[in-house]
Amino acid sequence: MLRVAARRLSSSSSQWRAHQSSAYAFHSQNPIDDNRSNSPSSIQHSLSVSHFRGFASESLIHTKENSIIPDIPATIAAIKNPSSKIVYDEHNHERFPPGDPSKRAFAYFVLTGGRFVYASLVRLLVLKFVLSMSASKDVLAMASLEVDLSSIEPGSTVTVKWRGKPVFIRRRTEDDISVANSVDVGSLRDPQPDSDRVKNPEWLIVVGVCTHLGCIPLPNAGDFGGWFCPCHGSHYDVSGRIRKGPAPYNLEVPTYSFLEENKLLIG
Repeated sequence: MLRVAARRLSSSSSQWRAHQSSAYAFHSQNPIDDNRSNSPSSIQHSLSVSHFRGFASESLIHTKENSIIPDIPATIAAIKNPSSKIVYDEHNHERFPPGDPSKRAFAYFVLTGGRFVYASLVRLLVLKFVLSMSASKDVLAMASLEVDLSSIEPGSTVTVKWRGKPVFIRRRTEDDISVANSVDVGSLRDPQPDSDRVKNPEWLIVVGVCTHLGCIPLPNAGDFGGWFCPCHGSHYDVSGRIRKGPAPYNLEVPTYSFLEENKLLIG
């Protein structure tokens, strides 16, 4: 309300100044003699001047071309200048066409669907990468090996393949066990008692790879009745310990367990 009152006051003051300036210009062009101020013609002339000063032939609201005052709302203009033309007041609000011009719902749907697809692709790539690092089925099948021991005779050695390497399974006799336990452990190159290398004294399980250069030793051969590597002359006893030759360590003992009395699981 204060804003409208201020605009009305400003408009009225500007109009009054404009009428004053026009009246002053009229008097300067048509001066009135003081001697005739009391005559009937002068009184009639003054009335005509008063009539000119009191009424305006133009609208109270200035047009946009001649006005220096900011445009006023259309409702105020309609009150001051009644007209049959309907003008909507869009001063304090905005008019939008029906519907959502920005199509926000459709945009949200597209963005959400795209992000879901991207997340699915990233998840698939991560799963593929993790599965590619895990062992395949054939590798898992080779990770463990089950062996039937019932067909192995005492004093004989059987060679099986486990993880691409030969494994020697020897069924030792009582003499083999006594000879293996009678060795002075302190005199060995790789000191290790026989009890630490077997879970059951009757069965010796070792990896059939020479610890020198990776050759495959021959079973039931050599100076100590165990294994002999003909490549460089390494001799192993019936416990798989190095006794002679360039090999630095004993034959490796793999991880194994007995499932039953005659069932062996390697790995």
